[in-house]
Amino acid sequence: MRYKEFGKTGMKVSEMALGTWGIGGAGWDDNPEEIRIDAICTAVENGVNFIDTAPAYNAGAAECLVGKALKQSGTRQRVIVATKCGNFYMGNGTYVRDGHYDKIIQQCDDSLKNLQTDYIDLMLIHWPDVNTDFAETADALNALKKSGKVLHIGVSNFTREQMEEIGQYCTLEAYQPQYSMVVRTNEEQMKWAAEQGMGVMTYGSLGGGILTGAFRKLTTFEATDSRNRFYKHFQEPMFSKVMKVLEVMDRISADRDNVPLSQIALNWCAQKEFVSSCIVGAQSRRKIEENCAAYQWMLTSEEIALLDAAIEQYLVEQ
Repeated sequence: MRYKEFGKTGMKVSEMALGTWGIGGAGWDDNPEEIRIDAICTAVENGVNFIDTAPAYNAGAAECLVGKALKQSGTRQRVIVATKCGNFYMGNGTYVRDGHYDKIIQQCDDSLKNLQTDYIDLMLIHWPDVNTDFAETADALNALKKSGKVLHIGVSNFTREQMEEIGQYCTLEAYQPQYSMVVRTNEEQMKWAAEQGMGVMTYGSLGGGILTGAFRKLTTFEATDSRNRFYKHFQEPMFSKVMKVLEVMDRISADRDNVPLSQIALNWCAQKEFVSSCIVGAQSRRKIEENCAAYQWMLTSEEIALLDAAIEQYLVEQ
């Protein structure tokens, strides 16, 4: 595993963070609890010291599994736990944003119980609630940090303008955007956030799984499946364009004794100087170990150039 400084927080995080949206069991493949807990423990065994979760991941189910896994393995003190606030899962793929002071405070207290811990390393506002004054939301984060319940604060899915606005009321230490070879729309504000001293952690780092090469034909998922609802590149016209990029990845893989495409995609992301850590969601020991192995090698500048050229040619609108 490789590690990087997480902005100005003083934390050193693994370049792979374990994402737990799927582990929560809503909107993704569902696995028995023992398989999901084993996945969490496997990540820690393989050097991952950064876990990303949220109460919105199946109404606290993901947080509960993280808490249970860390307690059973006795590894809480070795792991940096990031969770979120201001977003509530209502079922059937429906979420409600609420950044009011009392909601943020209560959600944090609920997360502490779910995670079986007395502090949260990093608290992120999950999505901006534009109907609540950012000053009120920031006041809640500042209060949580002052109390010691939260050590560091940041945002996810904010625009630069929104970060600048809420930054008037609290010091942002982290930014979590969607970013991968198939989604680059946030790249400039990621660079800006890194320049401000924020740690930058990417989600959707494997494009919801499409960059693993596991999906070579159009697949129809359930209506509430996140690959059908959230990740638009599983649909045409994007799907066919991504397949062209996979062909280039296939060639690089073949030249490297058939390394998994997921490892190519993760290195493409992790080797960006403005990226601190790449969030990767996986629910099995085999996939966790395969993803962690990506950090045992690095892409050459020539390979990165080939990938960037393919992205520019086929995914330029991204």
